Amino acid sequence: MKIAIVGFDREGRASYDYFSARGHSIAVFDQNPNVVLPKDVSGVLGDSYLQTVKNYDLVVRTPSLHPSQLLAAHVQNDKIWSGTNEFLKVCPTKNIIGVTGTKGKGTTSSLITKMLEKAGKTVWLGGNIGIPALDMLKNDIKPDDWVVLELSNFQLIDLQSSPHIAVCLLVVPEHLDWHKDFKEYAAAKQNICAHQTTNDIAVYFADNATSKHIAMASDAIKIPYYSPNGAYVKEDAVCIDNTKVCELKDIALLGKHNWQNVCAAVTATWQVTQDVAAIANAIKEFTGLEHRIEFVREKDGIAFYNDSFATGLHATMAALNAIKAPKIAIIGGYDRLLPLEHFGEYIRKEVKNLKHIVLVGDSKDRTAMMLKNAGVTNYSLCTARTMPAIIKDALSYATTGDAVVLSPGFASFGMFNNFEERGKLFKQAVKAL
Repeated sequence: MKIAIVGFDREGRASYDYFSARGHSIAVFDQNPNVVLPKDVSGVLGDSYLQTVKNYDLVVRTPSLHPSQLLAAHVQNDKIWSGTNEFLKVCPTKNIIGVTGTKGKGTTSSLITKMLEKAGKTVWLGGNIGIPALDMLKNDIKPDDWVVLELSNFQLIDLQSSPHIAVCLLVVPEHLDWHKDFKEYAAAKQNICAHQTTNDIAVYFADNATSKHIAMASDAIKIPYYSPNGAYVKEDAVCIDNTKVCELKDIALLGKHNWQNVCAAVTATWQVTQDVAAIANAIKEFTGLEHRIEFVREKDGIAFYNDSFATGLHATMAALNAIKAPKIAIIGGYDRLLPLEHFGEYIRKEVKNLKHIVLVGDSKDRTAMMLKNAGVTNYSLCTARTMPAIIKDALSYATTGDAVVLSPGFASFGMFNNFEERGKLFKQAVKAL
């Protein structure tokens, strides 16, 4: 079969390894003219890279490429495929748990994995987090093993099958620079459970209308968490099926928003095992992922937190409430022109101990105007574009007992290559103080 691999990033390379190992004729297509291709592999690179892609039997897209771009290049819809679709089709086990949502996917996926491992299961974690799905097939996955996949909207938009257990977390507007509107974004998320059968399970966030709407597309058993039908918080404890799993004080993750992630993970894991001790131990030991409200160090009585993964203001709001100390927040980045008004009102009415906001990046002027209109005055505009200079600016507002929090609420592009680079540079600069 003649297969076009479109996009030669991490997932594109995984698709190339998988399909080439099975004897197919492979060509690589990428907009980046400087992509280095494997030896003896033909490629079409540069701005006009999609002109001839329609001539292939199968077109495997990278997640960041919207399917509409392939349709515009006259690729037939039934020829468009993805690594995630292929993985779900051929994976040796059907014990697959998929997790999606606007924020919390990585944390919840990791928690589920830890819980199942503590219960003695063999578990493989990948997808949008860590290992591309097709690369997971290089492992010796057994029929009785469990696979946990973090699934983004980019991976879900053309998904043609659904995992056995689908978990949908809070869903709010995001990635509207990629989707034509929120309706399309939610519809992409809906594919995580749209192809389920009555033998499957859909777990959703009871307090989010969009999460519930997504779950209702499923024929599966539907279990809402943050309600008595799934895991919920009662009297300072996480409970499920009238069983106390752990005390809230035992949750190692910072912030009330992580109670939601814990309840989602408990609800999903409970469908596999009711080993309370294993689940509780995982909750107590899991301190979080890198770049998610990550404590970096304390210096001269000032604490530093790296929350670079907060690429939307909803995540920033959660981080500002999770850290109780007086805060100097570093906010801003690439402006995708999402609505900001709710953020200003939230800052004014809900956030405690916010001493100052340092606005950075291309978004700073629009964010400043929004804060002003909301009656927030404790902010300043920082023109610095390097992390040491930004931190120096933030420290000018800090005293002993305060916390400096990098929780940008915007994408990193324009200043940094990605949120990982942004977070690592923040940590490097903080450790160099």
